[in-house]
Amino acid sequence: MAKFNKKFQMYSSLQANIQNIYADARKAADEIGIPMELRGKFGLTGAISGCPGPLSKNIRDAMEKGEREVIPLTKLVDEIRSLVKDVYGDDYDAAPVSTCEAGIWVAFDVLFSPPMQGRGDCYQARYIIPYEKHLHHHGGYGRPFPGRFKDILADRGSSAGELGFYGKRQNNLSNYIAPLVGADYSVHGIKYHPTFLLTKVDPEASAEKIKKIAERHATMLTGITSLAYDTPGYGYGVKDNDGVPVLQKRLAEIAHDFDIPYIMDNAWGVPFIGHDISKSGADVIIYSMDKASGSPTSGLIIGKEEYMVPIRRAMGMHGDRYGTTSSYGKAVYVGFDPGKESMLGMIAALKALKDNPEDLKKPVDDMYTIVKEEFEQINPKIKKGLIISKSYNSRAVEVNYENTWSGNELGLPIFSIEDMYSGTQLMQTGLSQMGVIPTVAYDGNILISPGLGTTDDNGQIIDSKFRYAVKALVKLMEIIGKYSGYID
Repeated sequence: MAKFNKKFQMYSSLQANIQNIYADARKAADEIGIPMELRGKFGLTGAISGCPGPLSKNIRDAMEKGEREVIPLTKLVDEIRSLVKDVYGDDYDAAPVSTCEAGIWVAFDVLFSPPMQGRGDCYQARYIIPYEKHLHHHGGYGRPFPGRFKDILADRGSSAGELGFYGKRQNNLSNYIAPLVGADYSVHGIKYHPTFLLTKVDPEASAEKIKKIAERHATMLTGITSLAYDTPGYGYGVKDNDGVPVLQKRLAEIAHDFDIPYIMDNAWGVPFIGHDISKSGADVIIYSMDKASGSPTSGLIIGKEEYMVPIRRAMGMHGDRYGTTSSYGKAVYVGFDPGKESMLGMIAALKALKDNPEDLKKPVDDMYTIVKEEFEQINPKIKKGLIISKSYNSRAVEVNYENTWSGNELGLPIFSIEDMYSGTQLMQTGLSQMGVIPTVAYDGNILISPGLGTTDDNGQIIDSKFRYAVKALVKLMEIIGKYSGYID
């Protein structure tokens, strides 16, 4: 293939060769020997919103047992609360919700948005968010500031306009999007947009910058938010002696200096063995319990009691008007009710995380070993630019290749999240051609997790199946590298 010296030319060439890339990918799947009966039924992700993973036996058993019993839902909520308090202490509380997005929505509306009741117009409120990955989730609840970000979510999601992400914006709420010091927001992809290359983020300098932003906007500031992840590709690779990402700890300190809450989005994270809210200083953290925890589709909000009282009230869980310590009634966000079956599974998942943490960590260690072994076989030029790390918080292995762009020539193609929504994210669509369900793989960052056809009934890695999927990823990266002109 031709060598390119301009990015847009390289991505144009990739677009023209999509069918050739797919043909080579299908051929590579045959050469790897991926069984036909396995294709389309396994992948590199634990679960995604549109494709939940199979439930392990302990989760299924707990749900089946509970389904046959009459159980007041307040009892299930209180059991979840007790499990959370056992681990984090009595100063913390919890509220189950239907999804992580539902949890973010209720938390931001309760804690960030201004009140609507009273005479006259309500005041303007603003929260700060780092300019980071997955911005359409925790960054979608306010009008973007500065104005250059006004259309940043335009090409994300299945629907456009107010029926898409724009419809999440809260009343009189805006969000200051703060670029991080050391980050690279270069434009990439067939769907040519800014990407988030975050392995070189300077947490101290970034925190100092965000503190100055907070000082300028103090009169309207109502909160700070960020992801709760802990890997280099998400910008949180620098950690303190407790293993807490330094930037997250600094954001908590800034929030507390201004007496406002710090809310963390930990969609691809797990409670108890992952991010420790009691160490980071965050006030509220929100989980997607089906992605990495092995629960049925559901979300979980954990936070300091001070902030959980209004959140639980908004969910109708805080107690009845006539005076009870808990309830399961009607309130503004009753539509985010997780339901009995999801809470039964969530309780079983939380008990497993609390009582048998090593059973949940072992698949991460096994994946890491296999990924390291298989990526030893990749083209040396690609291998030189890789950062491979593991995370118990996300129960995942991260393969980051943004450093293939550290020289004077163009690197291994990086695809934008807009590519994912437009169907031109070849690191994902190419895997589908090979019969492998793809995982999160944009911005030069690939997150690999267990569960989607690669684990046994107890949630442990099946070496042969998982290895097939990793081999497919290695081959696909080489194929894309060949068609981009990066490797011969």
